[in-house]
This record gives sequence, structure tokens and C-alpha cells, in this order.
Amino acid sequence: MTQTTDTTDLTSRPVSAVIRQIAVPASVGFFFNTMFNVVDTWWAGRIDTQAVAALALSLPVYFIITALASGIGTGSTALMGSALGAKDRKQASFIAVQMLSFGIFVSIFLAWFGLTFSPSIFGWLGAEGHYLETCLAYMNPIFACNIATVAIFLFNAILQSQGDTKSFRNVLVFGATLNIALDPWFIYGGFGLPALGLQGVAWSTVIIQAFGAIYLGYRARQTGLVVTNAGKNLIPHPTLYADIARQGFPAALNSMTIALGFFVIFKFVSGFGPEAAAAYGIATRIDQIVLLPSIGLSVAALTVTAQNYGANRIDRIRESVRKNLKYGAILLLPLSIPIFLLAEPLMRFFTSDPAVISIGAEYLRIDAFTLYGYVIIFVATSTLQGMKRPLFAIWMGLARQVVAPFALFTLFTAVLGYGTISLWLSILAIVWISAAIASWYAMKVIRQVEKTQ
Repeated sequence: MTQTTDTTDLTSRPVSAVIRQIAVPASVGFFFNTMFNVVDTWWAGRIDTQAVAALALSLPVYFIITALASGIGTGSTALMGSALGAKDRKQASFIAVQMLSFGIFVSIFLAWFGLTFSPSIFGWLGAEGHYLETCLAYMNPIFACNIATVAIFLFNAILQSQGDTKSFRNVLVFGATLNIALDPWFIYGGFGLPALGLQGVAWSTVIIQAFGAIYLGYRARQTGLVVTNAGKNLIPHPTLYADIARQGFPAALNSMTIALGFFVIFKFVSGFGPEAAAAYGIATRIDQIVLLPSIGLSVAALTVTAQNYGANRIDRIRESVRKNLKYGAILLLPLSIPIFLLAEPLMRFFTSDPAVISIGAEYLRIDAFTLYGYVIIFVATSTLQGMKRPLFAIWMGLARQVVAPFALFTLFTAVLGYGTISLWLSILAIVWISAAIASWYAMKVIRQVEKTQ
């Protein structure tokens, strides 16, 4: 009789095989998630440049939702993974259910916050008049129905803690495919539906995410970890809520620094006009496609580290870091040349506006040399989060995404009067300095933990 391999146990099989099990489906899934966003951007471009700019300006605001949801999911993945690594499945189950009830409160807060403060946030970013109305038409449905987004991240955390990234991949593939049909239908109307413009893009997103949440909830239930005990396990447990918050909020704040970073960048980029905002928004979509392998590797680093930390296998954590960085170099470094050479054709795919194409191509040519720096940062911070040390990511995120950019952008644009190229060169320098610091600190923590064994 052949023995079936337990793919949910990540503490004994070869690390390279485990990384492939997690990273490949995650990368494929995030590719389709990016294609989802690319389709949104492409159809917005068919409306007008202001619609593209509004969609781009909404990106950091949308990040508020995904930052909190993914942060809680990431922190809970570390807790559930550690419990599973220690063979305490009952505790992992209780964490999973408490995380879900915690997420309900988060969703209520996000709906209130977004619907109340979005006008002020967009106004601060420079949107006014019809431009502001377009931004709000997109974001209000997203905030009002954010429970679907939150549920997707939390159900996925339950699956990811056991090495299952295929289910999330399936959701993202389905969503990207369905979005191709829903976007034009909702934008232009038909079959009894009125033309909704950019707001149609938002409603398409909400409906697709609701389907995804239902599917992932079903898959999470099949794992046996979602045991509500007739709803009793959903009742808030203060101690466990504190543990989830202790791990989840730092991870959420780390993700939130990305949103804050976008706020800072868009604040300065918008000073060069809607064309610059549209160019940066399109270029970041291209960025997301190129960086897909790094996202898959960061998911693998988090999940492998969490279970092996619970199993006290620090040697496997060190091996995970080394192999994730190796795979990242193989996958990302060769992409720098085509990104540099094909910057303008890539921008032309999304827009015919010459000013938008010129600014976006300028960004991409410089960004081509930052790619591997992101891999190092993502793998290092994910490894630290898996070892229940999430605070470094917050300080690194604040320094990398907010403090340093604000200082350098102010110096180069407001004081010295330089153009957009100074923004992109500042980002290049900040990413590589941050990568060096993150790598050094992660290896330092691993050495310290090894000495205590």
C-alpha cells in the first residue's frame, strides 16, 4: 500500500518542494489578480484619461481595505501555522474561527471609515469637482461592500497556513476571467442594466469578490479548522483577540505603509498633473505583473517559516530564505532588460496619450533596476513575520514608504525644482538601501534564535 504524503505538513518534506507547492500557485493566482486590475485600467482608459487618473488615485485608498484584511490574515497565518507545526490542531482551529469573528468588526469599521472620510482623503490628494466625484463613484461601493474583500483574505489565511494556495489561485483565475465580461457590460450598460461608467468597474469587483468569498469559505470549511460549535467559538475571546491583534495589526500596519507610500507618491506625482498620476497608475500595474514571482516567494517564506518555527526547525527557515532569494534572482533579474527596452510599448498598450506614455516610460526604465531589491525585502519581512517578529516590518515600511520618500521628494521637487525623474531615482535608492537592511536583520534574528536552541 502506498503512503499518501501530507501536503499540509511543511516541516519534513524538502524545502524546495514546499516552496514550489506554495509559491507557484500563489504567483499564478496573483498574475490573474493583476490581470483583473489590468483589465480595469484598460477599460478605464477607454472612458478617458480622467477615469484612469481616478482609478490610479483610488489605489492607495483601496489599499486601506486590503492592508487591514491581509495584515490580519498574515498575522493569523503565523499563529495558525505555528500551532499546526506544534501539532496542536485544536488551537489552530480556535484561532481560525476567532480570526473570522475579528474580521467582522474590522469590516464594519472599514465601511464607516471609508464612507465618512473618502471625500477628505481624495481632496487631500488633489481631486476636486468632477474628478472627485469620479473617484467617489468608484470607491463608495468598494467600501460599503468591503466584507467580501475581508472574507477572501481571512478564508485564504486558513488555507494558506496549511500550504494550500491553489484555492486562492482558482478564485483569482475565475475573477479575472469574469471581469473581462462584467467590466464593459457594467461600464456601458445593456441587457436592462444602465451605463454606470467607472462605477461599473467597482460593482464588477464587488460581485466577483462575493463569489470568491463564498468559494473560499467552502474550501476553508472542508479543512476541518472552521469549527464554530453552533456559533459559540465566534464569541470574542479577549486573550486570543489580543494575540491576533498583536500579530495582525503590525502586519496590517506594514501593509498600510504601502498605502501611505502611495499617498505620498501620488501627492507629489499629482503635482505634475493628471497625466503624471495616470502614468504612475498604469506603470504600477505593469510593476505588479513583473513582481508576481516575488509575491509568491514571500507567501512561501511566511508559510514555511511559520510551521517550521512552531516545529523548532530553524535550519529549515534558513534554507527557506536562501532558496527563496535564489529563485527570486533567477526569475526577476532577467526581466530588467525587457522592461527597460520595452517601456514605451508597454505604456502604449494602456493609453494613447503621449504625455502619459512619456512619464510612464521614464518610470519603468528606472524601475527595471529595482526589481530584485523588492524580492529581498519581501522574503526578509515575511520570514520575520513567520517567526512572530512583525514589528520590524512596520518600522522598515514607515521608513521606506513614508519618511524617506517624503523627505527626498520634498527636497528634489519642492526645494530644488526637479521633475518626475527625481521621484523615480529616489525610489530606486530607497529600495536597495532597505533591501540591504532587511536582509541583514533577518539573518541576525535567525542566528539569535539558533543560539537559544
